[in-house]
Amino acid sequence: MNPSHHSPVLLVHGGAWAIPDTDKEAHQAGVRRALEAGWTVLQGGGLALDAVVAAVTVMEDDPTFDAGRGSFLTSDGRVQLDALLMDGGRMKAGGVACVERLRNPIRAARLVLEESPHVYFVGSGAEAFAASHGMPLIDNAELVLDRERQRLAQAQERAAQGIADDTFSGHLCDDKSPETAFTLDSHDTVGAVALDSAGNLAAGTSTGGTLNKTPGRVGDSSLIGCGCYADNMSAAVSLTGWGEPIMKLVLGKWATDRVAAGTAPEMAAREAISYLFNRLGGHGGIILLGPDGRFGLAHNTPAMAWGLATPAGLHTGLGI
Repeated sequence: MNPSHHSPVLLVHGGAWAIPDTDKEAHQAGVRRALEAGWTVLQGGGLALDAVVAAVTVMEDDPTFDAGRGSFLTSDGRVQLDALLMDGGRMKAGGVACVERLRNPIRAARLVLEESPHVYFVGSGAEAFAASHGMPLIDNAELVLDRERQRLAQAQERAAQGIADDTFSGHLCDDKSPETAFTLDSHDTVGAVALDSAGNLAAGTSTGGTLNKTPGRVGDSSLIGCGCYADNMSAAVSLTGWGEPIMKLVLGKWATDRVAAGTAPEMAAREAISYLFNRLGGHGGIILLGPDGRFGLAHNTPAMAWGLATPAGLHTGLGI
């Protein structure tokens, strides 16, 4: 084999949480569609960056997942989306947060990465930037599902009655809190990491955030080194789960640093989730891909929808 040629790899996740039996088929089907879209890019000799965008876009468009259409609603009944994309070869990144009028925030993140000297845009500024580069602005209502209106109403009704979602505190926990991580009735963040035939890594993460979140809240998903990171000198990573502890630990960068120091991605992924729980009681999942094609995935929630594509074939699962 030409030493400059790498066997491409694509790894995706559709969230780590307690996926109900009734939703498992939809999660695996959605992850497989995302895999197929991204793998088509890689098989054709395309860029890892393009493969990640293709895979994440499919999951943003799938209401099964908490990203794009079908996301959780804020406390005022709107969808606010965050996404980050990172190119490990050029060390370029693009992120958007709190956008309400973009159907595919991962595509907006790609525009930031390629077309702006800046790294991160938020709110109406992010929407204006995307629109100036040809992305259509939509009505927020196009992202809102009746299913999520009902879910928000139930959560707010419980809060009004003083009924906590857990037995450990007197307030309504968001659906990523450690107390609800094993019983939550929700869906979650999506992400992808890829290695292309030229040896470049890329990573992307996209989310609708947490149920009943305060407008303007940003979680880990779109923050560099937290929910997403890529560097050809270390690894590419995407995380999912309860965002606040992941942010405090800068867990994505922590995991890629372990790979750079010589830890196998499989071990580094498990160590990252152990660190998340042991240090801050956090729950979540991780996908991690090294520049040599070795990979790891781990979670400490009951399930995590994941998919892997290599020249040997496509594989999906709901746990490890």
